[in-house]
Amino acid sequence: MNRLLGFFFIIGIVIVSSCKNSDKNVSVDPDTIFFDYKITGQEGDDNLTVMLQYKDGDEEGNAFAIEEPGKVLLDGEPIPGDSTKRTGPFYEVNKPIAGFAGKHSIVFTSPANKEYKEEFEFQPLSLITLIPDSLQRDSLFFEFEGLESEEYIRVVMTDTVFENDGINRVDTVINGRLIISKNDLESFENGPVQLEFIREYERPVKNGTEQGGRLRITYGLKREFILKD
Repeated sequence: MNRLLGFFFIIGIVIVSSCKNSDKNVSVDPDTIFFDYKITGQEGDDNLTVMLQYKDGDEEGNAFAIEEPGKVLLDGEPIPGDSTKRTGPFYEVNKPIAGFAGKHSIVFTSPANKEYKEEFEFQPLSLITLIPDSLQRDSLFFEFEGLESEEYIRVVMTDTVFENDGINRVDTVINGRLIISKNDLESFENGPVQLEFIREYERPVKNGTEQGGRLRITYGLKREFILKD
């Protein structure tokens, strides 16, 4: 029994120690910092989330807190730091979606006082097509605003039948128009259908360290209707 208690005591020390260490600032080579920038929004929400992380090595590296005089600014305003056991340290701010369309800048100042400025543009996805409460089992046409002449949107469509995998794919949108064919609906049962369009945009950071980084912008909208023959 004493050995068993000793074992759990040691395990407890290790867990507590690892949790404490996860919140400490980490000494990182400035040239190996990987920038991980995420902007996430959903139609119907008041705010979107800007979440920024700085990792040691690459996207799978450990996130770390920035030591002073390092800092992070969004459009000239400081972003507060936070941390969780799951994600590690991060810098996050919520912004009203209604006023966020347009150009923005993220400025990261390293502990060595070197500045990296990343500019991006946010444009929310807007569905022009009005979807009625019920739709016939036929080809569905959708028209969007806020897209380039050729873009890609993830389409997720499900019904209430658990055996049906539904639709989960990236479709090409030409001049703002997207079609879900009648054949796509063959596996769907009559009844409630949930439809989600997600714009997923990702590119490398343009002004980063030798290790680089990525900028991801995700914006989605949802609709629901009754499918019938």
